Amino acid sequence: MSAVVSAADVRRSRVRLFIVTMLFLVTTVNYADRATLSIAGPALSRELHLDPVAMGYIFSAFGWSYVIAQVPGGWLLDRYGSRLVYAFSIMVWSIFTMMQGWVGFFSAGTAIIVLFGLRFLVGIAEAPSFPANARIVAAWFPGNERGTASAFFNSGQYFATVIFAPLMGWIAHAYGWRFVFFVMGALGIVMGLAWIKTVYGPKEHPSVNEAEFDYIRDGGALVDLDAPKDDPKRERAQQSGSGWDHIRQLLSNRMMLGVYLGQYCINTLTYFFLTWFPVYLVKERGLSILQAGFVATLPALCGFIGGVLGGIISDAILRGTGSLTMARKIPIVGGMLLSMSIIGCNYVDGQALVVGFMALAFFGKGIGALGWAVVSDTSPKEAGGVSGGLFNTFGNLSSITTPIVIGYILAATGSFNGALVFVGLNALVAAFAYLVIVGKIERVVLKGSS
Repeated sequence: MSAVVSAADVRRSRVRLFIVTMLFLVTTVNYADRATLSIAGPALSRELHLDPVAMGYIFSAFGWSYVIAQVPGGWLLDRYGSRLVYAFSIMVWSIFTMMQGWVGFFSAGTAIIVLFGLRFLVGIAEAPSFPANARIVAAWFPGNERGTASAFFNSGQYFATVIFAPLMGWIAHAYGWRFVFFVMGALGIVMGLAWIKTVYGPKEHPSVNEAEFDYIRDGGALVDLDAPKDDPKRERAQQSGSGWDHIRQLLSNRMMLGVYLGQYCINTLTYFFLTWFPVYLVKERGLSILQAGFVATLPALCGFIGGVLGGIISDAILRGTGSLTMARKIPIVGGMLLSMSIIGCNYVDGQALVVGFMALAFFGKGIGALGWAVVSDTSPKEAGGVSGGLFNTFGNLSSITTPIVIGYILAATGSFNGALVFVGLNALVAAFAYLVIVGKIERVVLKGSS
């Protein structure tokens, strides 16, 4: 029997591993494009004479539109499928990223307005990205691999800093901050072209064989998620039952509300890192832009390692216990408690200790960043895009509040100490949400579904 299983394993293709690698690469570029402003920020703020509060609002521009566009982006994914919507999203956000390099040609007041507007447009364009990631993982991966797959693509947010923070810091130092936007925008366009050429659903991909297809389908993958709708009546029936009723049912589910609160708090750490962290290193710790780009890589590398490890731990717990609830909650709660170590930076002076506490905090954040695995586990099959969009709406409210709150804290106190306490307390609330509010983790079944 074992020989038969072994032979089947040998015959099985591994296309799903290529798919999740593409998700990882696109997510890496996605987060690098979000972080362009934080790397260019110190030089840009000097040139445009921006105070911390103004910078906080510009940092938040992405978040306003990203949040507003989440549910519409999810609807587009459910209506037109992940592959084409995602490709369009990548190309458009890359063009708007590139255009940010031109704001320096305007006068200071106009430049601020144009920069805010372009960041706003990047947020709209990026809105479908993570709901699409979750849909694609749900379609391509069986349940016992979903945690690792979700953690792997999600770890791209840290890998983006490992690879691109030094590169962008060097570009800003050698060529000026404008070229940070030009280079990253061009890279995104290349990635969009690669995506449309190589990524398909399980039923359409030319390289997947029957053994792999049967394996992922029998393991619970939603292989029909992006399949062409052959029955117009069935499609109209699904569309008539979608939209606001699905949103209402998801918002009345206690488990999902706990997950939404947890993701909001987890993303507070993410957006501190993406917005104010390089500024913290330059203004509070006295580093140059070039040094800050390189120093940021160690916490990011630890976040990346923690992100991959969190998924592996989660799936190992699932295989060992059979409990999806334990498998997701243990890494999330443990990781968030470890992330509170960020507050320790307030009590040390040496740069090595500061970087050490940051690295520990982002290692914990990486382990606990399993929210998208939970979305793949819990989203109703007929509303995966809307569910992911709703999850990302709540989670990314912190992309608005975090930079603005920290901007006001800096303006009021002249120090990052209160900002780090604010970030650490959000990690504590995230742990509370999963421990007390979420309850059992299971797939939501919508009323009226067939």
